[in-house]
Parts: sequence; structure tokens; C-alpha cells
Amino acid sequence: MLMSAMIIFCALTQVKAQTLYVDAVKGKDDGNGSITSPLKNLEKAIAITNTYSGHQVVHIKLAPGLYTITHLLNIKTALAKKDIMPYTIEATIMPDDASWQPASMPIIQSVGGNNMNDEFNHCVALLILKDNVSIKGIKFIGNPNPAVNDYYPIRRIDESLSGLTVSQCYFIGEKNSAPIQSAFWTNGLNIKVEHCIFYNCKNALVLGHSINGFSLTYTIISGSYESAIWFGAKGAPFTFNHNVVTNCNFLMVHRENGQPNYTISDSYITGNDHYLGYYNEAQDHLFATPTTNIKEVNIGKTGKIVLVPVKTEGMPHNYLNLDTTSDGRSTMAGIFKK
Repeated sequence: MLMSAMIIFCALTQVKAQTLYVDAVKGKDDGNGSITSPLKNLEKAIAITNTYSGHQVVHIKLAPGLYTITHLLNIKTALAKKDIMPYTIEATIMPDDASWQPASMPIIQSVGGNNMNDEFNHCVALLILKDNVSIKGIKFIGNPNPAVNDYYPIRRIDESLSGLTVSQCYFIGEKNSAPIQSAFWTNGLNIKVEHCIFYNCKNALVLGHSINGFSLTYTIISGSYESAIWFGAKGAPFTFNHNVVTNCNFLMVHRENGQPNYTISDSYITGNDHYLGYYNEAQDHLFATPTTNIKEVNIGKTGKIVLVPVKTEGMPHNYLNLDTTSDGRSTMAGIFKK
């Protein structure tokens, strides 16, 4: 009898999901967001989710296409930070799907001006204002607006927030025309980055305050001309494994308040100008420093990392992933999980 009552209770309280479909090519401004009547732009879809109660799971499904945004998009529901339900923005075709091609990946590009001024003027595309947000299978490219010096596709300010997963995403900057200052600028708990590629971002990741439960796995970081990882404040030990970091200025940069005490494992760290550095605020300068607190387990520091390039015949299926001739393939880092 007790078991029957519990089953009935679970059925009555089953959480439903709110799902919005967005299609930059086939969608319409007056679409209702269903799979047969998708919305045309991401800005409207996120504005709709801002009105949701916060008691249901939220999915935004992005079809292939270019999604340009002109202003800050707040990732939240009506409950704001009190909402702990999952909220996901993901591609309708994911990189491991049999039908996936590079053109299948939705692209998000901010073209607006500065929209935040805390600490300094900068531009943010997605501002995370709730717990348990996931972003999957999307390509973010740099902001070409000449009024913007510092562009961050993803930002989370509130140190009390928890749960941010970014999986199978590209972040591609071009410092001469459409730069990315950092793909992430985040505070708070339980940030998970997996199977992503950061290419030519000034910094791949900026980790701010109250960082705890952070993990970076199966990821390629190449061409970060300041640092692959920047620690704004000393955080708790994190998980770092099965990554490839190459062609960067620094692997990690920290402030003068102490070198982080972390373990990195099963990765290739090679072809970078420097390993560890610290930022001297008075001189506004980065200085290389000896590695005293970093424990390494199975780290490859020699060999040549070769990423699959785009050539005249078009974009290869595995572009910017590790070439078959590359060292570091044992890490299984890259956009694909399978």
C-alpha cells in the first residue's frame, strides 16, 4: 500500500519540460517555438524562457544556422537564482550523431557593443543567472564590433551559483578582426568543461572567485595568446585530465596571492611559450614563474601537435581536432565523444 502511494505521488509530481525550437533558416518571428513552428532567433527564445515559472526543465534546441545577437541575453526564469531546474541550450544535431557535419553546428555570434561595466566595459553574450545550465554542441565565434575590446561569450558573476556544463562546443576567435577575450569568465561552483575546442582565444578560461568543483577534460586549447587558464583568485583543486594545450603564451596564470596547488594528468602540454606565470597588478604585466605547486601525472611535454586544417576543398569533418599524424591522440581530446 505504501509503495502504491509513493508511485502515485511520483506520477502526480512528475516534472514536465518546456522545449523551444529555434531555426535561423526556417523559423519565423511569429513562430510558437514548436518543432513544426520554430522561432527564428535565439534572443526571442531566451526572452520567452525568462517568463517561465522556474519549476520545469527548460530546453532550447538550435537548428543549424547563424544566430547573431545584439544585446546581453540573461539565462534565467522567473525564479532567477532560486531556480534549480536544468536549463539547456543545445544543437538539434550533436557532433556524435551520424548525420552531423560541420555545417550542422549552430553558430552564435555577438555583434553588439559593450553591455556590462562591472570592473571595466566589456561585452557578454550569455549571462548565467541560475543554477544547472548546460550548453552543448554550439560554435561561438568572436565579436567584430570595433567598439568592443573585451568579449566574453559566457559569463557567470554570482559566486553562489552552481552547475554549469559546456560540452562539445567550439570557441574560435580572430584577434585582428573578431576577438574573444575569454570564452568563459565565471565564478562559483561545479563548472564542467568537456570535449571542447578553444582556438585563438586570448584566454580560453578566466576562473574568478569561489571556484570549487571545476573540471576540464578531453579538451583542446590552442593559440591562447595570453593564457589558456587565468585564475582571478586562488580556488580549490580542480580536475584536469585528457587535455591538449599547445601554441599558447602561458598554460596557467595566477595572481600574486599564491600559486595554485593542482594536479594535472594524462595530457599533452607542449609547444607553449611559458608554463606557469603570475600577474603583477602594479606593473600590469605577466611574469613567468617556476612551477612549484603543480603535480604532473603522465604529462607529455614533447612531440608535435597537429590540428586538422581547413583547406581549399572545404571544411573537414574533424577540423581543428587532432590530425592522425599528431602526438597527443591518446588523450582522446576533441569535439567528439565517440
